[in-house]
Amino acid sequence: MKTKRSRNLKDQEIQTIVGILDGWSGPLTWNLLIDAIYTRLHCKYTRQALHKHDSIRIAFEARKKNLQTGEPQVRGSLQVQKALERISRLEAENQRLHAENERLLEQFARWAFNAYVRGIGESELNRPLPEIDRRQTPVLVHSTIRRKRG
Repeated sequence: MKTKRSRNLKDQEIQTIVGILDGWSGPLTWNLLIDAIYTRLHCKYTRQALHKHDSIRIAFEARKKNLQTGEPQVRGSLQVQKALERISRLEAENQRLHAENERLLEQFARWAFNAYVRGIGESELNRPLPEIDRRQTPVLVHSTIRRKRG
């Protein structure tokens, strides 16, 4: 029996998945993440589909690394536990954003080098984008040829 294909990942779903990873506690595997995504989004994605999105892959690797270093378990009131969970989530998000920023800086350096090699100057690179023409497109009227009845 053929299973129904899940919808393509859009920016909002990717951000939701990254949020799931930022708040992850306990062991982390792709299969556990896929199950958590299914619970939250009601769509089942493959590891390959998730891995091809840079932000998901970076968030997964950063969270996995953070979990391997271990987070100390502190017992206390419910408010203290919630505060610690929030701190942990924010630290995970911070690490993910640093990794993503590093990747973007590497990409910028690569683009700058390629532009330099091709002789593209800074003035050309900083040229503003063309304005978008927001006027209404004229409607084309097709004239019909009428034949004379004879």
